[in-house]
Amino acid sequence: MTRAEAVYIPEIIKGFGTTLRHFFTSFGQGRTSRAMQYPEVRREDLPVVDGGLNASNFRGVHRLNRDERGRVKCVACMMCPTICPARCIHIEAAESPWDDREKYPAKFEIDELRCIYCGMCEEACPVDAIELTPVYDVVGGSRQEMVFDKEKLLHVYDVTINRKPM
Repeated sequence: MTRAEAVYIPEIIKGFGTTLRHFFTSFGQGRTSRAMQYPEVRREDLPVVDGGLNASNFRGVHRLNRDERGRVKCVACMMCPTICPARCIHIEAAESPWDDREKYPAKFEIDELRCIYCGMCEEACPVDAIELTPVYDVVGGSRQEMVFDKEKLLHVYDVTINRKPM
């Protein structure tokens, strides 16, 4: 380093200049303003892969899929709570009232606040019963509202089934 670089004064002045430039250009819709006025302006530019828009790798809120008869698709195999690193999935299995499977989830809960949205539950499911959707704007007034039970997860399915993947 040169003597001027060792003192750090020129670098401090350059950094302060950058800070002032960002400060004064952020009052309008300047070139350095990156703030989004959410919820009026929604984020539609979800993850970009290889230069194209591909939301298939975006992992938002969970949903529990239904089969062709409208029943919960889950067979309570316990693969998703076993593989979940955050331990946020809780299933209580019961004997199935239908002839085509042995078990079904009598209770199925996902703590969305504890979840790290890794997608391992989706990958582990042998019947594609659990899926992560591109929905990212889920809010709750309390911790308990963010624990999604079976009915709430099936409702997310009903709401998102007709949405086209981004």
